[in-house]
Amino acid sequence: MAIPFDDDLRLRLRDNLAGFERLTVPEDGGAGAAVALVVLPDARGEANLLLTQRAAGLRRHSGQWACPGGRRDAGETAEETALRELAEEVGLDLPSSHVLGCLDDYPTRSGFVITPVAIWGAEGAQLRPDPREVASIHLLPVSDLLRPESVVTHAISQSDRPVLALAILGTLIYAPTAAVLHQFAEVAVLGRATRVAHYEQPLFAWR
Repeated sequence: MAIPFDDDLRLRLRDNLAGFERLTVPEDGGAGAAVALVVLPDARGEANLLLTQRAAGLRRHSGQWACPGGRRDAGETAEETALRELAEEVGLDLPSSHVLGCLDDYPTRSGFVITPVAIWGAEGAQLRPDPREVASIHLLPVSDLLRPESVVTHAISQSDRPVLALAILGTLIYAPTAAVLHQFAEVAVLGRATRVAHYEQPLFAWR
């Protein structure tokens, strides 16, 4: 069932995130980073999340599915980083008042500690991808994340933790992006205190 992009949803996401006791992870030499989980309407008024495919020429994680985001600059909060990266990567400039809240920190195999920041978008937003960083922009219906069959896990010999993927947008999107999206659906949309740090990432994300 489609989820409308309306004020009821905005308040639900904000309240669920406000009531969630998020877990933080010490960086311990890793790089602090943030990603933007931006809720936007499609042409039918349905709530979507903005996803990108990273440009092929990037030095790390080229071609992978991602939420807009990147390394925190000195003195930045996670929220400031997410808003800055959103403007830089896809040309969407939003004020801090659009921040809804944050999810658990998620340490990646490539050495980052990601803070996912949920942000309320705007109707009629004009997205302008930076071709140096973004190959393409995609809108993912939030309702697709609520389908139980979208969650896929499998084992790898290199870890005793299950690798998480989401069967969405006609493909498999893997952790860390899949972990962030799954927790957004569970916590922000459904109000469940679901953790995702136990999910593993595929080998290609370890580099």
